[in-house]
Amino acid sequence: MSERPVYPTALGASSRESITLLGHDLARDVMGTVGFGELAFWLAAQRRPTRGETRVFEAVLAALADHGFTPTAIVTRLTWLSAPDSVQGALAAGLLGGGSRFLGVTEDCGRFLHGVLTSVEGGLPGDDAGWDALALETVTAQRAAGRFVPGLGHHVHKDGDPRTPRLLEIAAEEGLTGPHLALFTAIGRVHPQVLGRTLPLNGAGVCGAALADLGLPLELLRGFALLARTAGLIGQLAEEIRSPVANDVFLSVDLNNRSVAPDPYTPDIDANGGRHG
Repeated sequence: MSERPVYPTALGASSRESITLLGHDLARDVMGTVGFGELAFWLAAQRRPTRGETRVFEAVLAALADHGFTPTAIVTRLTWLSAPDSVQGALAAGLLGGGSRFLGVTEDCGRFLHGVLTSVEGGLPGDDAGWDALALETVTAQRAAGRFVPGLGHHVHKDGDPRTPRLLEIAAEEGLTGPHLALFTAIGRVHPQVLGRTLPLNGAGVCGAALADLGLPLELLRGFALLARTAGLIGQLAEEIRSPVANDVFLSVDLNNRSVAPDPYTPDIDANGGRHG
């Protein structure tokens, strides 16, 4: 008989007598000792964060937990209205809405900044003037290519996202202002020269820069945003139970629709026969 396969893991493992997590006894060494934010970092990085890293990481989670009646919050409440027996469905509905317009900017910004930094030849800048030059080159290239700079602009906080300076302050206090944050803040300084207007550095973007500076996997940056938003969506459901608004939202649409003639989809066809949606 062949031997049973072995599946190694440094995360959770159980025996008849105990549960280990990250090489520690869960009940004795983790529960009541390690905070949830610290543990989330530890699970992803498989190294225990310093106190400063934990503070920055938890500040990011707080910044992304809830931002009002966003589409993710509304769909969570509406799903709960439709299926109050499925709290997991309501939470999942909200989390599935985390994409390029809401929450996904955290990952998009972190990846974008990292891509710029890894393409620099001859070493990273050593002062603000050097960072400004790199940022100016970066924003100019994005503008020429017709692409947006992730993390630049906000639909509500036109005059500045209050989360951004606070997170930059916390990172500086902990000595954790790394190259991603340095480049991001430089983009904030120089972009008006290219765009002809001033846009705020948004909170989701600065969170992505901070997470990247903490050395967390770029592939998981959106996951941390979703982790934070899960807490916010639980709060949305708790408020919906106490002070429901989902039915009003539903009826506002249902009772105010109007019938119109069908508008058939017609693809555009260019001179070369190419089809465009």
